[in-house]
Amino acid sequence: MKEDTEKSTITKKIIKVKFDETEEITDTLAVEEPLEISISVLQASPPISNKNISITMRTPGNDTDLAVGFLFTEGILATADQIDKISLADNTVHIYLNNSENIDLSKLERHFYTSSSCGVCGKASLEAIKTVSLLPPSSANFQVEKNLLNSFPEILNQQQTIFNRTGGIHAAALFELSGNILNLREDVGRHNALDKLIGNCFQHNHFPLDNHILFLSGRVSFELIQKAVMAGIHFIAAVGAPSSLAVEMAIEHDVTLVGFLSKTRYNIYNGANRIKI
Repeated sequence: MKEDTEKSTITKKIIKVKFDETEEITDTLAVEEPLEISISVLQASPPISNKNISITMRTPGNDTDLAVGFLFTEGILATADQIDKISLADNTVHIYLNNSENIDLSKLERHFYTSSSCGVCGKASLEAIKTVSLLPPSSANFQVEKNLLNSFPEILNQQQTIFNRTGGIHAAALFELSGNILNLREDVGRHNALDKLIGNCFQHNHFPLDNHILFLSGRVSFELIQKAVMAGIHFIAAVGAPSSLAVEMAIEHDVTLVGFLSKTRYNIYNGANRIKI
């Protein structure tokens, strides 16, 4: 399915002020619009039809990746074979599942509203925040050269087409251990960008991602660690700072966590054994 990515930006006339000079220019803005995610499981007992799961504020583009990634990182989907078909229209993604045998239907009892800045707003309890990965456990016994990570910001900058046009969008990128970039997704929401990336990998059966490095364009909150763990990722690097809970979750799940990554420096918050220093 080919998706329309032209709706990810709009232009607007603005007034630019620089010192004592003002001028009217055309600026490019990242679009933020709601996306409704719903599912049907017609072979369930009783059948589930048009069950609304989430409304998230996102940047249009790669919407099916976003919906699939969200359902996977919430522990609702386990394998791509569970998906029968996907329809996309009018800011709505509807996913038809072929059976309910491996689906935890109890997780459909809670509804989500997620803004572009909050990936867990609306969850009913702290217990609902933590999901359990359905992938086999792995140890990710690898090491990367300490200077390899410093090349990531420039590579990401070259690949971030929407950011380069707007300056106001996040990215999640997947790197090989050699430093080659494999995949990248952008969105006004940090958690949406990661769901888009994971959803694409999920649909192409690229799991687990235990021999890859996830690079994030902003700060690292705990829900980003949680989503990465669901996909089997053990190495996360980010431009920004991690929160205290993000560090705790990285330690709990044996995730190498790097923050404040730039061309010249970075901080290691956990898992230094995977970096040759």
